[in-house]
This record gives sequence, C-alpha cells and structure tokens, in this order.
Amino acid sequence: MGLVLRSWAANEAAKHCAVVVWVAVSAWLFWRTFRLFSSGPQYYYLHQMLGLGLCISRASASVLNLNCSLVLLPMCRSILTVLRGTQQLNSRKARRLLDKSKTFHVVCGVSICVFSVVHVCAHLVNAVSFSVRYSDDFPALNVAQHRGQDPRILILTTVPGITGVILVLILFLMFTASSYSIRVCNYEIFWYTHNLFILFYIILMLHVVGGALKYQTNVDTHPPGCIRTNQTNSSSYTSSNQVPETQTKAELKEMPHITVCKEDAHFQHHFPQTWLWVTAPLCLYCAERLYRYIRGSAPVTVVSVIRHPCDVIELRMLKSGFKARPGQCPTQNKETFGIHIRVLGDWTECLSELLFPALNHSEILPIMHQRTYPKLYVDGPFGTPSEEVFNYEVSVCVAGGIGVTPFACVLHTLLGGWSQYRLRRLYVVWVCRELQCFYWFANLLCDLHHKLWEENRPDYLNIRLYLTNTQQLQSFSEERFRPLSSRLLIGRPRWKDIFGEIGQSNQHKKVGVFCCGPKSVSRELHKLCNSFSASGTVFEYNKESFS
Repeated sequence: MGLVLRSWAANEAAKHCAVVVWVAVSAWLFWRTFRLFSSGPQYYYLHQMLGLGLCISRASASVLNLNCSLVLLPMCRSILTVLRGTQQLNSRKARRLLDKSKTFHVVCGVSICVFSVVHVCAHLVNAVSFSVRYSDDFPALNVAQHRGQDPRILILTTVPGITGVILVLILFLMFTASSYSIRVCNYEIFWYTHNLFILFYIILMLHVVGGALKYQTNVDTHPPGCIRTNQTNSSSYTSSNQVPETQTKAELKEMPHITVCKEDAHFQHHFPQTWLWVTAPLCLYCAERLYRYIRGSAPVTVVSVIRHPCDVIELRMLKSGFKARPGQCPTQNKETFGIHIRVLGDWTECLSELLFPALNHSEILPIMHQRTYPKLYVDGPFGTPSEEVFNYEVSVCVAGGIGVTPFACVLHTLLGGWSQYRLRRLYVVWVCRELQCFYWFANLLCDLHHKLWEENRPDYLNIRLYLTNTQQLQSFSEERFRPLSSRLLIGRPRWKDIFGEIGQSNQHKKVGVFCCGPKSVSRELHKLCNSFSASGTVFEYNKESFS
C-alpha cells in the first residue's frame, strides 16, 4: 500500500496540488467579492435594488478576471521552453508540471465558459430588477429610464449589454470549435476561431467601461439606511426607513436606532479592474507571439523529401540559427533537422500533393539541384516531455504508429553519444498495425543497436516491436534488419507483464515512462504507473502530445 501511494504521489501529487491552489484562489475570490457586495455599506442601496443577482454577477466576474489572465500563460510556449532549459528549474517535478500546460489552459477555458454562463444569468436577473425596482429616491442608481422598461432594451442599448452579447457569441464559437471532432476534421476552423481571442480581449476592455453598477461615495455623511426628513414614499425598498415629513430633526435624534442623513447619497461608477488582471498576461503573450513570428518568418530550405510506406512523408530541412536541445527534434547532424508527417486529413493530403505532384517513388534531392517546393515556415523548437528521457537512469518509451516520432529525437541523440547523460538503460516499445510502418526508423534502430554492441553496451537499448495485424505473419526479409527480426512480436503488448519485467530488472529505481499513442494505451499506462507496487520500482508517467 505504501508503494502504491508513493507511485500515485510521484505521478499525481504536483498536478493535484496545483489544481487545489487554483480552486482555492477562485473560491476565495468568489466568496470575498460576494460578501463585499452583499454586506459592504457602499453597496447597500444597490444591493436592495438588485439583491442576489448583484452578488453573484460580481463574484463570477472576479473569477472570470482571474481565469482570463491565467488562460494565456500556458500558451506562451517559447517562455515555457526557456524555463524548462534554465538551471533554476532543476526540479524534475516542476519540469513535468510544465508538460501539463495545455491541460491547465483547457481547464481555465472551461472555467471561463462556466462562470460566463453564471455571470450572464445573474445580469439577466439584474436587468429585470433594474426595471421592476426602479428607484425614485436614488435616480443615479438607475439604468432603466423608467419603471417597467423592457429589460431587453436595457441589454441591447447599453455598452455592457451590447459588448456582453458579442462576448458570449465569440466565446460560444471558440468553445464549440475546440471540440475534438472539429479539431480532427478541420483544424483550420479551430485555429481561426481561437484567434478571435484578440477581439475577445478588446471587447472585454470595452465591456467593463460601461459602468452600469455604481457604489456610494459618501458613506460617512450618508450612512446606509439613514433617515431624510424630506424622504418620499415612492421607493418600495426604502419604505422601512421613511418617517412623516412633519417629524423634526431634533425629535429624530432623540429616537433610538435612528440615524439622520447629513446629505443626499452620491454614487459613482466603478473604476474598471479587468484591465489590471489581463494587461500583463496579454502583453506577455503578444510579445511571445511576435517573437515567434519574427523567428519563423524566414522560410526553411528543403534538403530532402522522402515518401515512406503507409503514407508517411519525411522532410529534411535546413534553417539558419535553428538550435534544438536533445529530445526536441530529430537531427542527423547539427545543420539539418527533420520531421515525419502521417498523411491523414485535408491539410496533410494537400501538403503531400504539393511535395509530390507527379511522383510515386522516394526522392532525395541535393541542395544545389532541388525542385521548386512550396515555401515552408517552421516555428520552434519547443520543450517536450521527451527531453526528460535523459534525466532518468532508466526510461521506457512507448509509441503507437506515427507516435514514435518524438522518440526518434532520443535515438538520434544517443547515436551521437550516450555517456554524457544520466540515462543508462532505454526500453523502446513500438506498436504498429502494419509491418511496413517499422521501416520508418528501421535504419536508425539498427544503427544505434550496432553502435552499442561495438561499445560493449548491448544491454543499454531494449527494443520491442509489436505487430498487431495477425492476419498475415510477416517478418523483416532484409539482412541489414536482422537485429529487428528477433525483436518482432505478433499481437498486442501485455503491459502488466512488461512493467513487471522492467520493475524486476530495475528494483528500487525511478523509471520514466513516456507515451505517445492512442488514448486507450495512454490511459492504461497511466493507470499502471499509478498502481504499480512490485519490486520497489516507481514508474513516473509522462505523456507526449502533438498539439
């Protein structure tokens, strides 16, 4: 039980602590603002007019301010990459927490949507209250022009109302276009609607300038609920404090629990606070995007284009000033870098047609004699969980199909030398449906295998290839791929047995598990890492993501 708890803490503690802090801050902001508007003397008359709707609308606005400022920070990818590479961030738990940046971005986005619904509903109630509880005693508090005015007119003729409607529409588009089905079918819809965030923040600044809600400025000279000798009987919510006009001030002062107003109540618009929350994160994000735009504005030089089996394209490129840390990007040498693209979807199909307009075979073109390719722009490199492979003594890389590409960076790095890293044993588990898929990196695997044998370290690399298509038993026929033939297994991996074997061979160690593949495999590995309790081995789970 103790080891299971230790395994769970290694994988989940930091993430859950961050969530608890975020929830606690949000709850504190909500409660603090709710109490301020429900019992603050400066909001006494406004609260009598609007009631609970005032408290909920302002409390939800405080949480929205927090999340509108936080939602941008996880998307500052260049800054996160710099943080990951600094010596100050020497904690592996802190670096692994950075890998959850996209998840935190999604959590903040969902929170914005939820509290926006709460905020809108509360203000719809407020619009009705402004109409029904029109104040004759305090005209400055009114948004409605007269009692009984149509609340829809209040919404559609005021700055907060109009901008609020536009914000809801933008948020609806961004939220619906972020669904998994739309991102898979048409990523451009997701991309362009998400860039509406610029318009969202501009309108958000205008939204808070409207000043529909006001607070009392002279609480000292006009205490809430004080009595005015000339007070009228027109206001329903102040009738409890009304006295006959014939009552003298001297007689009022002699009455217990009665406070006489020294002057009329004065009200003023709130100073907008939203810009105080969002200005710094927004400027930081815009500066980071500008830096990325400038960095990626120069097109890369395509060195070679290779068509691999199973609709995979390999691009080798050259870019001036491009520097990648180990694990970020496959590099055969310090000059060039490469990517593997699975042709799946409209964008990748279009790219394939541009690269191979009339070719049905592999082509490698020298730099001086290459065809005319479309201009390609590359943004990055960015920090990835794969960088952590080298910071464990033992690491396990689990890939499904094209998900092996992040780990190709690791293999390329080790091919250049392994002794300078902490890593002393690497397990590579690669699962594919077709045998031809293994040819994508078959040469790389064999080259690294031969290198380690020549250096008398055959136990450094453990390769396991799983072929899930059992209809036709196949094997590598080429002689140069003989090291892979003995490591090819038919069927699906039995993860529990694999973990047990790795744990038995690496007792009382922390093993880094890195996964890039289908969600079903990812969930199963994550669950195993959290519950493994044999041989004193702790498995720390790390998930790769292409987004």
